[in-house]
Amino acid sequence: MHPIILFSYKMDFSQNNLFGYIEDLQELTIIERPVRRSLKTPEEIERLTVDKELNDIERAVYLLSSGQDIQGTIVVANLPVLMRQNPAETLRRVLPKVREVLHVAGVEMQLTAAVSFLTILQEETVSVHAYSHSFLHTILQNLEHRDAGVSNAWLETLLAVIEVLPKETIRHEILNPLVSKAQLSQTLQSRLVSCKILGKLANKFEAHIIKREILPLVKSLCQDVEYEVRSCMCRQLEHIAQGIGSELTKNAVLPELVELARDEGSSVRLAAFETLVNLLEMFDADDRSQTVLPLVKSFCEKSFKADESILVSLSFHLGKLCNGLYGIFTPEQHLRFLEFYKKLCTLGLQQENGHNDNQIQLQTLEQEKKYISVRKNCSYNFPAMIIFVDPKNFHLELYSTFFCLCHDPEAPVRYTMAIGFYEVAKLLNSGVYVIHKELVALLQDESLEVLDALIGRLPEILELVTTGGENSGSENKLLTVPDLIPALTRAEQKAATSLKWRTHEKLLQKYACLPHVISSDQIYYRFLHRMLTIVMTNNVLPVQKAAARTLCVYLRYNRKQEQRHEVIQKLIEQLGQGKSYWNRLRFLDTCEFIMELFSKSFFCEYFFLQVLELTHDPVANVRMKLCYLLPKVKSTLKVPTDKHLLQQLELCIRKLLCEEKDKDVLNIVKKTVLELDRMEISMDAFQKRFYENDLLDQEKEREEHLLLEMEQLEKEKQQNEGRPVIMSDKMFEKKRRDSKIPSALAKNIPMSVSGNPSGSSTSKEVKKSKLVRSQSFSSQALHPKYGNIDKCPKYTSIMIFSLIPNMTLFVLLSDDSFRTRSTNTGGNVAFSSISSIATTSRNTSNSVDQKNNGGKESHSRKMSL
Repeated sequence: MHPIILFSYKMDFSQNNLFGYIEDLQELTIIERPVRRSLKTPEEIERLTVDKELNDIERAVYLLSSGQDIQGTIVVANLPVLMRQNPAETLRRVLPKVREVLHVAGVEMQLTAAVSFLTILQEETVSVHAYSHSFLHTILQNLEHRDAGVSNAWLETLLAVIEVLPKETIRHEILNPLVSKAQLSQTLQSRLVSCKILGKLANKFEAHIIKREILPLVKSLCQDVEYEVRSCMCRQLEHIAQGIGSELTKNAVLPELVELARDEGSSVRLAAFETLVNLLEMFDADDRSQTVLPLVKSFCEKSFKADESILVSLSFHLGKLCNGLYGIFTPEQHLRFLEFYKKLCTLGLQQENGHNDNQIQLQTLEQEKKYISVRKNCSYNFPAMIIFVDPKNFHLELYSTFFCLCHDPEAPVRYTMAIGFYEVAKLLNSGVYVIHKELVALLQDESLEVLDALIGRLPEILELVTTGGENSGSENKLLTVPDLIPALTRAEQKAATSLKWRTHEKLLQKYACLPHVISSDQIYYRFLHRMLTIVMTNNVLPVQKAAARTLCVYLRYNRKQEQRHEVIQKLIEQLGQGKSYWNRLRFLDTCEFIMELFSKSFFCEYFFLQVLELTHDPVANVRMKLCYLLPKVKSTLKVPTDKHLLQQLELCIRKLLCEEKDKDVLNIVKKTVLELDRMEISMDAFQKRFYENDLLDQEKEREEHLLLEMEQLEKEKQQNEGRPVIMSDKMFEKKRRDSKIPSALAKNIPMSVSGNPSGSSTSKEVKKSKLVRSQSFSSQALHPKYGNIDKCPKYTSIMIFSLIPNMTLFVLLSDDSFRTRSTNTGGNVAFSSISSIATTSRNTSNSVDQKNNGGKESHSRKMSL
């Protein structure tokens, strides 16, 4: 009783409150109504249910006959699948139902059918004859659909079908009905479709058939009362001219173009102008000077006055137009078109150039967008305009315009200039120093999109800028590289602080070209440590890997041994022995890049044992990544030189198999062991199956020795002359480029800037400069040019062995160390004991170098022969 009394006490059934309750109930009803509508009744569910026993063909027929629109649309979308599975039954049972449904189908099903018909044609599941018999009639019927989007979709399908249909079928099924469809009595949509079909048919028939049957329709549509039809037909005249040839084009097409160029509709005049530009190559000099040039001059004059609609198109085609009419320009006309281009480049910037605001009408937003598009098109055409004025006249004629476009207030304009910067630099060649400041400005641009566009060809640009062009001598080289290095540094910092990590990754990848353009010291002090910081602190994995690879490239071409040792020590201590497991993972990535870029001996000497130390890492992910890397690690070994390292590797694998507790790591270890067992280790001597890889590794090792020789030579000069003498990195780069490497190797050596192979062998120029002052490296096959005994006076005997078929290895033995070495057919090396076993080093240089190096630490690993 009490609850009821309390409830009745709280409820107020006065008239006002009662109406309030009713309104609340109505609101709840409105809220719930859509939920009720979305539910399906049992009858609807029954109608949507399909028997499971039906096969695909029967199910498709059932859904097209009694299903809903969405089910029919799905069947039409799966029509290509049915054609692949059972083409005969699909054509016999499903396709007739599709035709019936399309008569009353909605827009979605029509668009789906057009795509499906096109897919069936492209997949060639049926012959062309069967396709035209089954599908062509349906395509032609739906061309004049009341929806423009549906009509265009079917038209695209028909144009693709025309490409494969035979001529007779096209003539009877398409061309003959087209005569009536192109008449003025037909709808606008029908006449527009006829224009596009005529342009496609021009390439399918001979010139006399086009002249007799197609050209009359073309002329009729060019004179249509609707400007849309005239414009559409005008754009198809280019395809028709290509089909009928230059002579008939001059007599039949050119007069129509001239008339359309004076049309009252601006879109028609625009179409006529663009078609004229595209057909310039088909006109002779007389037609260009007497017909085309006056029309173009008229377009240019009207574009600023009353017809701004053609201005954007004119700016886009101006470069092609100027070079196409170059031969017929008088000096006055040449200057006039050049001034016209300069005017377009500053269009819309009058206020910024100091003009009085009261004398200039306020520009609408639409005009401003149009002016930006014009200046962007001018940026796109800038390389063509350099050719137009001759690169020798660039500084006098176009430099001020180039400066304005590179400093344009709108980012899209500067973006386009950045994309074409390499083309401009390549055209200027020895005069590239003129645009150095603009390169620095674009590198420091406030828009990251501009920087992203510039770094796409950054290695090539820097190569041209720092060497002064391809054909220039050393006297023309730039001396303003210090201005460029801070700009490159700030560009990387800007990319690093942005949220667009892909741009940062791309920039770091491109910075790997810097050893080819600036000195080793500049890279060491300005870029190398920055790369190490990115590897350790950045949070984006692709950015870290890009920085790690670029860091390895810098280390590869570093000229000072002390700096190299410092970087290697930091990599081992801060990454390989770092507290964060993330740094240890990046150490393994770095080691993978080192194996790619450096010789096998370099990796084995500095990083092999450090990598194996990570088998005891407490983090399972590090051990797992190491297991994936072990096959590559094993591939760096050579026997018998690295026999002790191979034993260490086998010991670490046994420990992993015995002590590993993580199941995932243990499974990977077992798979890795099987892969390692199948691997063959290369020998110290060349073998046929490893020949190319060994030769590539030899070239890498020679280049590493060359760096040591260069450093030693610089120290000798400093001691002898009493003053610092720094050998140019460009000289070293030139020596590497001058050396001859087999083409098969050059393309495999990484980080080669276009046109500059990174690997090299000892050349005559290197010999003359006494950079290689000793015999050939003891562990490598002797270079063929040392085959003559007279060139090697220090050796008293030569042992010749047939190591592999069609290859002879010359082994030069000194007086105090006669050894014999032979190989069997399987490539296994057997060592005989004619004398006592001598210990030699894999990377030992000659005795002269040992004396010069004094007490320097030796980096060679001992081997027993």
